[in-house]
Amino acid sequence: MSSELTVLNTYQCFGGVLGFYEHESAACRGPMRFSVYQPLQAADRPLPVLYFLSGLTCTEENFMVKAGAQRYAAEHGLILVAPDTSPRNTGTPGEDEDWDFGTGAGFYLNATEAPWSQHYRMYDYVVEELPQVIAAKFSVQGDRQGIFGHSMGGHGALICALKNPDRYLSLSAFAPIAAPTQCPWGQKSFSRYLGSDTDTWKAYDATELMLASGGWKGDRPILIDQGDADTFLHQQQLLPGTFEAACQQVGQPLTLRMQPGYDHGYYFIATFVGDHIRHHAAVLCQ
Repeated sequence: MSSELTVLNTYQCFGGVLGFYEHESAACRGPMRFSVYQPLQAADRPLPVLYFLSGLTCTEENFMVKAGAQRYAAEHGLILVAPDTSPRNTGTPGEDEDWDFGTGAGFYLNATEAPWSQHYRMYDYVVEELPQVIAAKFSVQGDRQGIFGHSMGGHGALICALKNPDRYLSLSAFAPIAAPTQCPWGQKSFSRYLGSDTDTWKAYDATELMLASGGWKGDRPILIDQGDADTFLHQQQLLPGTFEAACQQVGQPLTLRMQPGYDHGYYFIATFVGDHIRHHAAVLCQ
């Protein structure tokens, strides 16, 4: 892991600073970008940190530009971090052929199949490497981390938290791909990143992880918002009901809110992001 950060841009925002950065990633074996919002309180003391994982085709910019989350992070004293969704320009054959695979579609897993295993190791990047970079370069309370995300990033947030309940104290998602082994997006990506043995896919499926773990953090609730006018919901790509059933089976508290009339996009996220920040702050800022 390189300790050097390249500052791409910084902006004042709600009294704090929004920055965009690049560094050399050991996990992904190349340059990776991420964004960080530091509210004003970070100038005086270390703050809890909340990671947001974005969806297919997104970069480290989408959430910070579109969601309006900085206002709420400033109010509650939370640092926000949003990584890119995949390595880029790696020279991997086929990485730019599909919008839902390869570039912008790392699925927050560690690929085991060639040629993807060389660079596409987003799970290690998000869980291990990026928090080390953030802890070294920003004023964070490293033991007070939460995670949330959208769509593919909602899937990422769920699996990262379920696989590491000791690292993440709070968890939520917007329209997550909640059972990727059972939907076309997941099956397409998992078969190419992880190979044909579908048993290995379960390690990156939130529904399977919930059933195997018997629950996440005892009685601590998970929050999911899902628009009922979401095209991808009706295409059976997201399957929130499948995840809900797994939570019910193991007794995991889950608040699944079906939001009438909302679709899959950032207008939906911006509408409810304040609720999500409050959900995390209730735990992280105690």
